[in-house]
Parts: sequence; structure tokens; C-alpha cells
Amino acid sequence: QVQLVESGGGLVQPGGSLRVSCAASGSIASINDMGWYRQAPGKQRELVATISSGGTTNYADSVKGRFTISRDNAKKTVYLQMNSLKPEDTAVYYCNADIRRQGRWSSNDYWGQGTQVTVSS
Repeated sequence: QVQLVESGGGLVQPGGSLRVSCAASGSIASINDMGWYRQAPGKQRELVATISSGGTTNYADSVKGRFTISRDNAKKTVYLQMNSLKPEDTAVYYCNADIRRQGRWSSNDYWGQGTQVTVSS
């Protein structure tokens, strides 16, 4: 079994900051790319940012310069630091990871349960 558990969401005022975390656990052999996606009410889930096992990052244009993705491979954890938050950043944020389980040759995509981020005054 593999689990991704997010934490750190909440309510923040426009212009504020928030950090969300996602920890992977279970019978994990290796973790490739990790990332964050978000889904606002009535909209499709969209990519926010990804980070490779080597630290290469990729961001959606809408968050470039405001959000920073990072990871701690030893802790099997990925972080998303969100600064200068805007009301349009309000969404459920989902963690995603490409994980190879112990005893397996190939990897699979795993998702967390999501954490709500609300930006409002």
C-alpha cells in the first residue's frame, strides 16, 4: 500500500502566504516526479507545479514567481510554498507522485485526498 497525505491548507487573506505538504508512505522503492494540482469549483483539475527526483521544477504560468515547489527525498515529502496568494488560487490542492513500489518493476501514479486552500478577505 502507498499513501499520499496532504496537510497545511486553510484560509488566508489575499496577498498572504501558505505552505502545503504531502508525505508519501508505504512500501516505496523509489519516487520519480512529484507534483501539485488544483481544482476549483466547476473547473477541471489543473497542473500547478512538478518537481523531478533530481530537483528540476516546472510551473503553471499562473503561479510562476509566486509559488515554489520543493521536496525532501529522505522524508518522501513534497512542499508547495504559496506567496502573494490571490482569490483565484482558491481550490482543492492535490498531491501527485509517480511511485515504484517495492518488488515492482514499473511505477504508478498516486494521488492524495486533497487539501482546501481558500484565499478570501
